[in-house]
Amino acid sequence: MEISIIIPVYNAEKYLRRCVDSVLQSLGDVQGEILLIDNNSKDGSARIIQKYRKDYPKIIHALKCEKWGAAAAKNYGAKKAQGQFLWFIDADDYIAEDAIPKLLALAKSNKADLVMMGAERVDENGNKLSYLSAVKEDNAHYKSRFIRYGMGPWQVIIQRAWWNKQGFKFLEGYIHEDMGLMSALILYTDRFASIDEPLYFYSQNPESVLHKSKFNPHVFDIFPALTGLYDKFKDAEAEIKYHDELEWFFVWNLLIDSAKDFGKFPEGKPGFKRSREMLSEYFPNWRKNKFLKQKPLKLRTLVRLNYYK
Repeated sequence: MEISIIIPVYNAEKYLRRCVDSVLQSLGDVQGEILLIDNNSKDGSARIIQKYRKDYPKIIHALKCEKWGAAAAKNYGAKKAQGQFLWFIDADDYIAEDAIPKLLALAKSNKADLVMMGAERVDENGNKLSYLSAVKEDNAHYKSRFIRYGMGPWQVIIQRAWWNKQGFKFLEGYIHEDMGLMSALILYTDRFASIDEPLYFYSQNPESVLHKSKFNPHVFDIFPALTGLYDKFKDAEAEIKYHDELEWFFVWNLLIDSAKDFGKFPEGKPGFKRSREMLSEYFPNWRKNKFLKQKPLKLRTLVRLNYYK
């Protein structure tokens, strides 16, 4: 078994067929499996999963994860997987036709633990919005860039034996589960490869947890996620070596990215105070961060406005 595609499914009936069909097309003759993990869906997702299982019994496994959240479903899928490589894919996204053979060929030729790809951010109708480039391994500072990047698990394929050896898991019970792990992966390997082509299509789903029109208190999950990430750097004895990178990661996520979620709703306003407190605790001199200083004046001004908001 060369690859296991792990797809957590929660109320994804609108997009699920597009996702699974793209994976089936990309698999072709590759020896692989697709793990469709129903995470307590309330729509017709379970019926779609069972139909695929019936039509592709040798490729598709229909699983159910009773625990809440994508993190639990991903961990469950990784535990059940049999492939040499893991690829976590979101049910509302899809992949390029040649994605799987290209990624596997690169992984094998480089004996890589991690292979990163480029990704296209698209809207509901597949219209291109922006391109997410891959971190290039031939850059002398690729580990620094990887840490600062903040990619989702869908932008890499991962050698399963290495994943299991390191005991990696997503932080369960929270959203932002990716944030507590992904940037730390590169600390544990030098066997990294990348391909800067759009092999993954990340769909900007307006119904996702972070894009809903109503306030969701799980936006505050960013705080335990960042705490978990910092702890991983401490465990790897890398929090000093990569201090500036980690500091920038905190600044970006607390004062730019998640600040958008805090600012949308009155209930989110306490997030600004908690962001200030977290930065004061972990990185009291964040204003001197070298990566922040390299950013345009407009962005630096936005950071300060959100800090004092």
